[in-house]
Amino acid sequence: MELKQYWIIVKRRLLMITLIIAVSCLTIGIYSNYFIEPKYEASAKLIVNQYKESSSLISSIDVGSINSTIGLIKTYKEILRTPRMMKKVVKEYPELGVSFGELIGKVSVSSVNETQVMSISVRDDSYEKAANIANAVAVVFQKSVPELMKVDNVSVLDQADPKEKHNPIAPNANMNIAVAFMLSLMLGVGIAFLLDYLDDTIKTEDDVVSLLDVPVLTAIPIFDESDSKNVRNLAPKSTTLGGKSNVSLDA
Repeated sequence: MELKQYWIIVKRRLLMITLIIAVSCLTIGIYSNYFIEPKYEASAKLIVNQYKESSSLISSIDVGSINSTIGLIKTYKEILRTPRMMKKVVKEYPELGVSFGELIGKVSVSSVNETQVMSISVRDDSYEKAANIANAVAVVFQKSVPELMKVDNVSVLDQADPKEKHNPIAPNANMNIAVAFMLSLMLGVGIAFLLDYLDDTIKTEDDVVSLLDVPVLTAIPIFDESDSKNVRNLAPKSTTLGGKSNVSLDA
């Protein structure tokens, strides 16, 4: 099938495709703005230093380079979101009003490649609450590292400010509408090709050739009303002799 034929199929169902796109984008836009509860995100940052011995702690790990410290961050990221760690946060900060299971769902931990910085991010319906949770998790984890790893090499680099004003990070109505546009466009075009595939009526000369496997000898053009007017205007008028018609009718 040539590109022109594809366009003919799309053009034939253009109104249907437009309606699908319009309804989808309008629905997603209304849903994103009025029915999805806004989500806020706050972050606290930790820095993982090189191993250092303390007077009261005997390190069981040799002093390593920064690269080994960066590798240790992967272990810290897994430890931080464990139920054991979240239960400590709930116990030490009961004013947060969340369970350890809810904390696991709200907290995410990330790190920038080739750095010693860990970022603890929390999403919640309130930025103030998200900031308090992020700070609490950071402090509890810093206190727990010497007990778990027998080394004190984690410090709180930066805490979130609960009093700051931040815009919600979700929902992103513009992004949702853009995604809805692309998906509805693909859906509309797909339905158009499906309807054309299921339609077995004969519409063109090519359909006749493909169906009967015989060449088309002639075709009857579509005759519009405008064409009939043009034919009447081009038809020769009857001639008269002596002001009278040369055609007579017998009674």
